Order: sequence, then structure tokens, then C-alpha cells
Amino acid sequence: MYAVLQSFGLNGLQGFKVVVEADVCLGMDAFAIVGLPDSAVRESADRVRAAARNLHYRWPAGRVTVNLAPADVRKTGPVYDLPLLLAVLAASRQIRVPSPGTAFLGEVALDGSLRPVAGVLPMALAAAEAGVQALYLPADNAAEAAEACGSTGMCVYPAQTVSQVVEALEGETTILPTEAIPFVPDSGPDACPDFADVLGQDMARRAMVVAAAGGHNVLMIGAPGTGKSMLAKRLPGILPPLTREESVETAKIYSVAGLLPRGSGLITTRPFRSPHHSASPAALAGGGSQFRPGECSLANAGVLFLDELPEFPRESLEVLRQPLEDGQITISRAAGSATYPSHFQLVAAMNPCRCGYYGHPTRPCTCSARAVQQYRSRVSGPLLDRIDLYVQMAPISYSELHSTGQRTSSAEMRQQVLAARQIQAKRFEALGYQNVPCNARLSASQVREVCQMEPDADQLLKKSFDRLGLSARSHDRILRVARTIADLAGTEQIEVNALLEALQYRPQENF
Repeated sequence: MYAVLQSFGLNGLQGFKVVVEADVCLGMDAFAIVGLPDSAVRESADRVRAAARNLHYRWPAGRVTVNLAPADVRKTGPVYDLPLLLAVLAASRQIRVPSPGTAFLGEVALDGSLRPVAGVLPMALAAAEAGVQALYLPADNAAEAAEACGSTGMCVYPAQTVSQVVEALEGETTILPTEAIPFVPDSGPDACPDFADVLGQDMARRAMVVAAAGGHNVLMIGAPGTGKSMLAKRLPGILPPLTREESVETAKIYSVAGLLPRGSGLITTRPFRSPHHSASPAALAGGGSQFRPGECSLANAGVLFLDELPEFPRESLEVLRQPLEDGQITISRAAGSATYPSHFQLVAAMNPCRCGYYGHPTRPCTCSARAVQQYRSRVSGPLLDRIDLYVQMAPISYSELHSTGQRTSSAEMRQQVLAARQIQAKRFEALGYQNVPCNARLSASQVREVCQMEPDADQLLKKSFDRLGLSARSHDRILRVARTIADLAGTEQIEVNALLEALQYRPQENF
């Protein structure tokens, strides 16, 4: 006796179709799962057998063989429990064989209830593309799967137990399909702390506006207590709202990582990730046997904040090079590889030295000149070359702490950012640039076309290039920042003032 069902698997961020074949024949009692399963899939044998018994189904006598095709692709996780159990019951003629346009996902508990699984959104998207009409899965995963329906006509049916699925397939009960939650991005200023809470630091606040307007990376350098973390945590509040495309892409990453909130649809706020400085390379880049996404990918379309930058292991920081340059990161292992999007804004913070008070106006530094240099050299030159804005944080004075003057709020700063982004969007559309959301994403050839300077500004950059010993990458990054400053000012060409401000964000000679 034979039965076949449809399910889906996960390879990195892409879902793929899995055909679940069950065969029941005479012979010694045995249960085998073939098709390159991992340990979690092999353990399904014990789970589904106990669940069938507790649901009062008869486990077929003889040899039971389940094949997960294609057999040359590794199957991971407990997502195949539900289709595996239903395939065995259908092969033993205890239930009706589901129609070809039906697919199943979900982990089965020993009592027959359905538990949520990770990676449902990309699998549901693959199911919709494959022409699946009905997708049965755990109720906790239904909201994210419904986002894949769109105009494909696929219906997502949430179930609490295996019995509900069987009764729906037999026509004994009706499960209402889940409808997608309307996508409404959260307002940035309302979802994050307000910049009005930050005392002083006018230059740093201006740098945050420039960073948000152009999507630039930032490094803040200052003594403890100068407000570096406060500024970083408020940056997502002045960024433009998420587009639906960004939300779907980021939600897929969180779904694969198992971090998408149960019962929710897409992500509506820009991510803010702040890993501890003891994070390993795999924690930042991702990895493991199931190619779990790391912090670089979890910060996609948002902010990756690295506090105490020199305290991170050198090998961990070096994995940031590829995502900072390409906007994606590839995890390669012997079993294969997976590529995740990693379009994030890097915001890093560090002390000027190990004790934290090098250059402080009132507190003496206890570090030697050699110790200061050793501390700063922990961050490699190639990584520093990929940072656009260097901001020196001055200590907060007593008068600034007790100032009652009106400070610019996140809502006001965001208006400046949105106006500059609108100018950029119109420019990119007129030039035919595709998939370029901000100035920081301009390629080298696009920089030459977009970043036109006045003659005086061109002469200033020429002198600065030789005097500061800039690399070609630094040259282009200065132009991108200057273009953003010009957009904030509403000028068509890069003027001298815009270029001067961009140059002051470069590291000083003693960095």
C-alpha cells in the first residue's frame, strides 16, 4: 500500500518542495525514513508512532518505509512530522489520501497536538509559487504563512491538533483559512526612544541625521558616559519606514532563525541588534549544520550596534567585511552553502583607550602611548575603511546636563531624513538606478555620475586626498557622505561646505 503527500523544506532562505512517500508492506515490523534526513527527522519515527497511538489510530503492522524526495538534499528539523504521519495513515487506508494541491507542515507532539516550526514563511512562499492550493500547518505559524498567499489563491489552514487536520480532510469539520494581517509599518519616532532625551552632543546628533539620510556607517569615539549607546538606540527612530519588500525579506530571516513572534505577520519595525562583544564569528556571520543566520543578517534593513568595538575578537570583526561591502553574507560548509541578505547600518562605539579617558579635559589617562595604539589597532584598517562617519564625542558639561532649552526631537530629525531620501529617490529614478535606496549603496561608477562637485570643492578634495593619504574606497565614501549632506541642504551640486563637513567625519591622524 502506497500514499504520497506534499511538504516543503528549507535550504538557507529558500524553500523547496518535498514529496513524502509512504509504503506499507508485509514483513517484520520496522519503520525506516530515507531521503537524507538529519537526526531531528529520524527522531520523527518515535514521535509520530506515539502520536498515532495516543490519537487512537492503528499503527500498521509490517514494514513501513517513508521516502523524502528529492533524496539528494538534506532534510532538517521536525517540520515533516505532520506529513509523515498523514502519509502513513493514508498508506494504511485509515484516512483518505489528500488531493495533490494540498501540502502539510508542522511538528507533532506525543499527544497529537501541533507545535510551531521555524522557517514557515519562506516555505509558504515556495508553496505558493509551486501552485499549492491548501496549506495545513500549526496555528501559531498561520499568520506568517498567510503573508505568502497574495494573489496566488493559496489558503492557509491553521490547526491545533492532527485530529483537526484529518477531520477537515475527511469533510467532517471546517477550518477557516487565515487571512493576512494588513502591513502597516510602525512609526519610527513612536517605536524608539526620542533624541530629545540626549543632552548636548550637537555634532553627534548631526552625524546621526547624515547617517540616517544616506544609510552611512558610523563609529563613535568617546569617554564612558558621553551618550554613545543612547544615540545608537535612537537611530532606528529617524530612519525611513520599512517597505513591504524589506519587511518580507527580513521576516524570512527571522522566520528561519525561529525569532518571528508567534501569531504575528511581517516585521513592521526596523531591527536593532546589539550583540555582546564576546560574540564569535559564527554568531555574527551565522553558521551551524542548518545554516542559522547570524547577527549580520538579523540586522537586515536595520541597525547593527557594536559597543566596545575593540573588545570584539579580531576574527569576529573581519567577517563584517563582506556584508558591509556586498550587502549579503555567504555561509559555506562541507554540506553546502547559504546566502543571506545583510543590508544593515553599522553603528559602532569605542573608548579612545583602554581606561577610556585619553584626551579627556579633566580626568587623566592612565594608558601609555603604546597602550593607546595597541588598543586602537585591534580594529583593522580594512574594516575602518568601510566606515563613513567618525564622530568624536566630547564629555557632557554641567551646564548641558541642566539645560532647559528645547532639543530637537526624533520626529523633527526624521522629517529632514525623509526629505533627503525623497530627493535621492527621484534622482535614482531619473537615472534609471535599480535597487539603490540611498547614497551609501551607490557603486563606484554611480558615484562618479551622481556626486558632481563645484570646482572649488573639487580642488579641496584633490588636496585632501594627497594630504590625508586616502584610499580609493575612502575617496568614494567621502563623496557619498558629501552627496548626502548636499541633499539635506537641498543643493544640486556638492559645495565646499558640504565637502568640508564630510571631511571632518574622517578619522584624525592620531586614530
